[in-house]
Amino acid sequence: MRSTFTHVNVSLTHQVRNVLGVFKLRIGAMIMITALVGLLVTPGDPLTVIQWLVIAIAVFLSSASAGAFNQYYEYENDRLMARTQNRAFVSGALSRSPLWLWVIASLLAGSVFTTWAVINAISALFVFLGAFFYAVVYTVWLKRRTWVNIIIGGLAGSFAVLAGAAAVDPHLGPLPLLLALVLFLWTPPHFWSLAIANQADYAAAGVPMLPVVVGPKRASQVVLISTIALVLSSLLPIWFGAGLIYLIGASMGGGYFIYKAWRLANSPSRATALGSFFASLIQLSLLLAGASLDSILR
Repeated sequence: MRSTFTHVNVSLTHQVRNVLGVFKLRIGAMIMITALVGLLVTPGDPLTVIQWLVIAIAVFLSSASAGAFNQYYEYENDRLMARTQNRAFVSGALSRSPLWLWVIASLLAGSVFTTWAVINAISALFVFLGAFFYAVVYTVWLKRRTWVNIIIGGLAGSFAVLAGAAAVDPHLGPLPLLLALVLFLWTPPHFWSLAIANQADYAAAGVPMLPVVVGPKRASQVVLISTIALVLSSLLPIWFGAGLIYLIGASMGGGYFIYKAWRLANSPSRATALGSFFASLIQLSLLLAGASLDSILR
């Protein structure tokens, strides 16, 4: 009896993990953090605790809905890639039922409507656009058609920053707009580094990611150039209200990312590509932490 109960408990836990995995919650958490940083750096009347919770949860759930749609729509292509062939819809761990589309649509609609009702229409629009650009513009329209897919699809992260900023002031100022630009420029070198590491997967699936189209050597050079452009752009907020703590975070993280991208450009390999990929995460983390502390302590 105890053995049966343990087996059921393990199976239930595994199935819960499968369900949560569909929603790409780690990406959702990162997108939520960018929205809250956009909120913090925007001057204006302070939000209530309820409004803080609404924008955080709305951005998180809208991102989760987009992530789930990505897996729902891409399940056949995911079979062709070693990195994704164990996803729940691919393995059959979860049934790819039309019910999922209702869940996805309900999460997005609820997030947008609640933001509109509790905060304002502009913030709600950016919540919607963030999910729309990832789920439809990137996943459906661009991913399998052109190598610029991730450039345009990367606007999803920028819209999260703007959703948080618009919650404080719908008339967006230069600082949140510049942070949105930083997120826009961050996505390509971040994702292309990962694509270089997994080039064989994308080639097998017929996805025209940059290293598949131009080769890993040329792609690694583009990563370095785009990383330099990103880091230079990340310093612009200094002239529009960001302070010393932001400068330290942006400079340290940016310098490290450039170093790893330089190593990738000089010696393209899976190891150096993953090094550049993880450096991009460190760069963004230090920049967002610096922006947040700068605003809190100002």
